[in-house]
Amino acid sequence: ADALTYARNVFVPLTTACRYTCTYCTYFDAPGEASLLSPEEVREMLRTGADAGCTEALFTFGDDPDERYTRVHEQLADWGHDSIHSYLREVCEIALEEGLLPHSNPGDQTREQMELVADVNASMGVMLETTADVDAHAGPRRKSPGQRLATIRNAGELDVPFTTGLLVGIGEDWRDRAESLLAIRELHDRYDHVQEVIVQNVVPNERSRFERPSVETMRRVVAMARVALPDEVSVQVPPNLSPTRDLLDCGVDDLGGVSPVTDDYINPDYAWPALRELEDIAESAGVPLRERLPVYERFVNEGRVSDPIRAALDADDEAGERYRSAMDYP
Repeated sequence: ADALTYARNVFVPLTTACRYTCTYCTYFDAPGEASLLSPEEVREMLRTGADAGCTEALFTFGDDPDERYTRVHEQLADWGHDSIHSYLREVCEIALEEGLLPHSNPGDQTREQMELVADVNASMGVMLETTADVDAHAGPRRKSPGQRLATIRNAGELDVPFTTGLLVGIGEDWRDRAESLLAIRELHDRYDHVQEVIVQNVVPNERSRFERPSVETMRRVVAMARVALPDEVSVQVPPNLSPTRDLLDCGVDDLGGVSPVTDDYINPDYAWPALRELEDIAESAGVPLRERLPVYERFVNEGRVSDPIRAALDADDEAGERYRSAMDYP
């Protein structure tokens, strides 16, 4: 790679409710225990992130919380919302008010759900993880690769700049990894909307019985991704989870979103590296480290951002200047 890029974000775990019960995931909480951040709590987190120089508000929650989460739905109703996506739109609007560009990763989405929030997001994402039917997705509510692929397809049809990726080490084999990458490439070839593909290794945690993949395995998967994907699609590895320095010569050109103010709530045992550590990683690779926005520059230059996002980028204020400083923007 000619450079390594990263985004500076504030991580907002909107709710820990999730319809799925994947065996490697520590993010979700059971009904009766799941949290739901209030608009006031969200605004405070966002304001802290903007003050720290962040450009991205990363909103995550478990896949569309089902009817078991009665308290979550009752609270949403009290706030005037009939769904978590309706609430997501409100907090994305708050993010824009506070000077941050939203990037939402709410799991599986129907076209209607995505359409509701697409114009207030600079980009969106969902991890494909794998196209294989693996036991890691088992349980009373099984995650379907087909639903993930449909979400990526919906993003393409709506022309939403999109992030997806593979989760390595959850029971898939080498053929599965290749087929997953080719499935992503096929959708990108059709819609030209995938901005980056994350190659993420599974990590040990209190719920996971999976072992971390070897460095050699990760090197091979990263190299496969770089060969399989078009040049305009970045290959990302998360520096708090992966042996990043050992992967740089395999095709990595992005280090993802890193937060100076919030934890990685999906992987709470693995802290974000400091900016100085990212600079050291880039220096060891002999390339510059460059900050980017949550939407890749080519989508902005091609006019493929919504009116609210374009207005934020063009704004004659501190936030607009902060955004433009992270890109070569006319």
